[in-house]
Amino acid sequence: MLDSRLEIGGLDIGEADAFTEALITKLRNHPKRIVFSDGCDARVLKVAEEMVRLEVGVPILLGPKKEILGKADELGIDMTFVKVLEPAVASDLPLFCERLRRIQRYKGVELANACEVVAQPHHFASMMIQYGQADAMVGGNLSLPAAVFRAVLHMVKPDPSVPKAFSVAVLSAPHLKHFGPAGVLYLADSGMIPDPSVEELAAIAEKTGLLARHNLGRRPRVAMLSHSTLGSAGTDSARKVVAATELAKQRVSGIEIEIDGEIQVDVALDAAAAEIKIPGLAAKETADVLVFPNLDAAHIAMKLLHHVAGARVYGQLILGLARPAAQVTRTVDATSLLGTALAVGLEAVKFHELYPDGEMP
Repeated sequence: MLDSRLEIGGLDIGEADAFTEALITKLRNHPKRIVFSDGCDARVLKVAEEMVRLEVGVPILLGPKKEILGKADELGIDMTFVKVLEPAVASDLPLFCERLRRIQRYKGVELANACEVVAQPHHFASMMIQYGQADAMVGGNLSLPAAVFRAVLHMVKPDPSVPKAFSVAVLSAPHLKHFGPAGVLYLADSGMIPDPSVEELAAIAEKTGLLARHNLGRRPRVAMLSHSTLGSAGTDSARKVVAATELAKQRVSGIEIEIDGEIQVDVALDAAAAEIKIPGLAAKETADVLVFPNLDAAHIAMKLLHHVAGARVYGQLILGLARPAAQVTRTVDATSLLGTALAVGLEAVKFHELYPDGEMP
């Protein structure tokens, strides 16, 4: 008997949309190993089965092996080519424990309970992606967001070009007007940095723009959002977005990413509004990426678009780390969970193309 949490999440895998269809095509040529840290979940089992059917990757499920296999049998889910690992008895546990001890010793900390820490599924999954035992990680479907964020920030090396790790939600809503040129929008930072600095906002714009460019296969438009449009309000928060916009433009110099700011969200998405407020912006395509001035604005917008407007949410994708990872909500359905796994899988493809030796410089 499934508990209410699983029934709310749903088990049906919906049809591919504008975002996931392209990912499936690319991953069939470059399948990746995706580890699910909350593996004892009917939604994850369904997604694992679908990944194998689509030939997009090898699912690795963490959790009590007997319970996971029993649940799969109960649901009639084929576990062929699905790997199940129990961290506390995994063969890699001693190696990961020693590596964690070395990391902590380098920081001047002697860790007595390294194995207790590493045996926790999110930490074990983070170690797996850091040390090449998996290509990307998805977690959070049975856990609080902080548990996933804490594990990856602790175990996975940071990207030295990013001041602080942040998250991106990818939303698909082809039924809505002005929702990106292809019905897809990237929202950042929607999960991690409460009040980003100028430098952090600029990095968020650059890296989210690069993510969109990689996924969309074209030059994306990034909008640096504010309650002000090009000086219409001279507040401190608006001035911060102005400064972040200029710095972001410097960071993407020579890269096919367009950045506009500071602008209001209607100007970023609706040509009619742009024509009235800033005629020069009316000729541009609607923005692909929305960079919000703070976490409250981004997270509230994401939830409203999902729960009120019916947008599908993929992610949050965690950027600013040396390996691809994502945190999903506990109410995620199987379709969004699959799309998130596809998204981090494609990030793993990009990582291997950029760093064939497996390490960032």
